[in-house]
Amino acid sequence: MAKLVLKLEFKTNGVSMKKDVFILFVILFVFPAFAQSSKGKIIEGIKIKSEILGEDIRYTVYLPYDYDTSNKYYPVVYLLHGYTDNDMGWVQFGEIDRLANDAIESGEITPMIIVMPDAGVSWYINNFDNSVRYEDFFIKEFIPQVERKYRVRTEKRYRGIAGLSMGGFGTLIYTLKHPDLFSACAPFSAAIYTKEFVKNISESRWQKVESVLYGPDLKGEERITDHWISYNPLEIIKNGDAEKFKSVRYYIDCGDGDFLSEGNSELHILMTEKEIPHEYRVRDGKHNWTYWRTGIIDGLKFIGQSFHQE
Repeated sequence: MAKLVLKLEFKTNGVSMKKDVFILFVILFVFPAFAQSSKGKIIEGIKIKSEILGEDIRYTVYLPYDYDTSNKYYPVVYLLHGYTDNDMGWVQFGEIDRLANDAIESGEITPMIIVMPDAGVSWYINNFDNSVRYEDFFIKEFIPQVERKYRVRTEKRYRGIAGLSMGGFGTLIYTLKHPDLFSACAPFSAAIYTKEFVKNISESRWQKVESVLYGPDLKGEERITDHWISYNPLEIIKNGDAEKFKSVRYYIDCGDGDFLSEGNSELHILMTEKEIPHEYRVRDGKHNWTYWRTGIIDGLKFIGQSFHQE
């Protein structure tokens, strides 16, 4: 292989300029390379074959800046998208790579792997007739696959989860139903519906969204099925063991102008009554990416506190 050697030496009034040229070389070439190495990377289009779902499921992953140059094992956060979005939403609209890079570089959050699965419109659950078992896929296939493929710390204390809207709902479902798996969570604008809200959903909306999840042609009180109750965060807390829920740290954030603020307020009140410790945030904002982009780092910071040793 040919090697190029650049040797420059200037003299001004008999004084060598080698030192100045070397400093200029460092500024022009070494510093930019170092700056680039502080950025993490996004890998899109990765697929996992799911026996449970009978198809390949796509996901996107964020790897911190030093992943390829170290042998370290990292904490992991699963970041869930909203309804009608996909695994690339948090990158395209949430700018999670830029935000995470800046926050890691400043020390605001610890270096972490962020995994973003594509859940379609499954709402991250097993539906009423088990024709779509996304929860089983996520818990039994997806998490183990991620932990085999990447250098991930596999203990509960190093595993967190967050998401927006439908993904906020999924975040709560997974932490409430599987508190042994997650140390902390950050649901944003979580789709939490009260019984009255569900009874009053229009028939056209029910057929389009909820029918595949909970059953078709249900009206009013009929919609409050055992299956719906088993996947409603409010009902899970009402009927469950509060002591188990307390093993997870909760950061709940919903805008004051969000149409889902009522359900999130109900969750806050119920968790307070059950003496389940949690952080509850109501910021100025609506159900949009501006709100989620400006809040996600605080959520990751909260989750990251679980990764540190006191």
